[in-house]
Amino acid sequence: MQDVTPPEMSAFRYRVLTRVAHFVYFFIKGMTMGVRAACFDDQGRIFLVRHSYIPGWHMPGGGVERRETVREALAKELREEGNLELTAPPQLVHVYFNRRTSKRDHVVFYRCDVRQTTPRLRDREIVEAGFFPLDALPTGTTSATYRRLKELAGEAEFDDVW
Repeated sequence: MQDVTPPEMSAFRYRVLTRVAHFVYFFIKGMTMGVRAACFDDQGRIFLVRHSYIPGWHMPGGGVERRETVREALAKELREEGNLELTAPPQLVHVYFNRRTSKRDHVVFYRCDVRQTTPRLRDREIVEAGFFPLDALPTGTTSATYRRLKELAGEAEFDDVW
């Protein structure tokens, strides 16, 4: 199987930051784990974010810290990246091996119903965020986001690799 790097992963700055972070994590953590979620509002729109340090539109998420449960990390990331609150219990969808990031990284993926408490304003981490209809995703939506949405819709089988 050929490993093809998606376009959003080709940014030099992102590759350098990712390698440095995972080099440091190698000494701090035995394995890295993150959470990411497909977050839908009551109109069926998905919430996406655009970060300052990585190209493309992504579903919200981030790393699970020491002494933090996966669900605590999920709630924290939704709050931090989108001012989002869960309106129902999150649904665990799948756990993926994220070999494009490192040989030790996994992503726990959820589907969530959410509401936004206040609009997410631009800051140093998140430069843009919002809800989008599934048939009108913004230009630059990552290939991983498209793959996860196809899996959720039953249009593709679940892969084990992010």
